[in-house]
Amino acid sequence: MRVQVLETVAGRSVEDVLAITRSIGWGAADILRAFYRGEAPDGAELDVHEKKDGPITAADLAANHYILDHLTDALGHDSFGYLSEETYKAKGKQEPFPDPWLWIIDPLDGTRDFIDKTGEYALHIALTHLGRPVLTVVVCPELEKLYFASLGNGAFVETPDGTVKQLTVSDRSNPEDLVVVVSRTHRDERFNNLLKQLPCPKQLAVGSVGGKVAALVDQRADIYISLSGKSAPKDWDMAAPELILTEAGGKFTYLDGSPLQYNRGDVNQWGCLIASNGHYHESLLKEAAEILEKIDAGVK
Repeated sequence: MRVQVLETVAGRSVEDVLAITRSIGWGAADILRAFYRGEAPDGAELDVHEKKDGPITAADLAANHYILDHLTDALGHDSFGYLSEETYKAKGKQEPFPDPWLWIIDPLDGTRDFIDKTGEYALHIALTHLGRPVLTVVVCPELEKLYFASLGNGAFVETPDGTVKQLTVSDRSNPEDLVVVVSRTHRDERFNNLLKQLPCPKQLAVGSVGGKVAALVDQRADIYISLSGKSAPKDWDMAAPELILTEAGGKFTYLDGSPLQYNRGDVNQWGCLIASNGHYHESLLKEAAEILEKIDAGVK
């Protein structure tokens, strides 16, 4: 049975698990910052390897190991599964993890931004229950902000001095006033055509999914659209940011309005996903569906 308000996590208090996750988030952010500044542990180089769907660096791997090691040390394997790009590759086949409680980890979201030194990279740690996020952390290291949420308990942002502030999305609802947050890269012709035809002309370029959702909950933007092409974002790109947004009052759905699902075997999040402050969401879904139908039919 899916939980509506998270009160306990496999017998532990939400506060306990959030404290563990936030501490790990800050620790992993320190590792990423060290690589970003050329101060990697033991003088390690930022080796970059191109893979089919993007680059991977030594920073990804170091942060991934840190997060997994510390989560498993604190929480063990009896009650939890662990999904990251590395554990997914090690599994060797596309099938769901059997664990009802599953951690989904992206140690470096926005690798291209990390390499290009835009500062707009993030790390994600999400706990899901039966395929839906229930407790998540997103850290934007260069903003020195850690965003966290648990189901039914709100979304918050923490700074290194320990200050915590509750988050809420903007109340903008006029399409002309809504700001669409977009990538500097990963934009194909179909996506650009969709953007041109939406009634929301204002745009803000931000790297990484975590950075984009941070822009929404910081009220710098109102809409984020993911449209898969030859490749698609993965579970670990979306799970943590989704809960931060929805607990701040926003919406994050597939184009048909249904909630995102995780741990389905195929980690790709194909299709059109729309995140927003929620005030124009249903109209936006309808308009985007109609525009994409025309684009795909070749109608000018």
